[in-house]
Parts: sequence; C-alpha cells; structure tokens
Amino acid sequence: MVPLLLVLLLALILFGAGFALKALWWIAVIVLVLWLLGFVVRPAGSGGRRGRWYRW
Repeated sequence: MVPLLLVLLLALILFGAGFALKALWWIAVIVLVLWLLGFVVRPAGSGGRRGRWYRW
C-alpha cells in the first residue's frame, strides 16, 4: 500500500511540475514578444523625441 501511495505522490508531483514549467514557458514567450514589440513601437518621449517604453 505504501509503495502505491509513493508512486501516486511522485506522479502528482511530476504532473504539477510539468504543468508549472509549461505555464512558465508561455509566460516567457509572452514577455519576450512584449519586449521585442518595445523596440518596434516606441512611444514619443518628452520634448517630441522618441523614447523607450521601459524604464531600464
């Protein structure tokens, strides 16, 4: 009974880690796209010159 519970617990942990890693990959892709769009679409800064959309 204990080995079965350990196997089920391991499967649950691995499933949760796989889902979390897949979600992190999607978040990383979205952030990358937004970052690249920041180089293409730069809003006008103060004084009419074009600036960066991010602070750093």
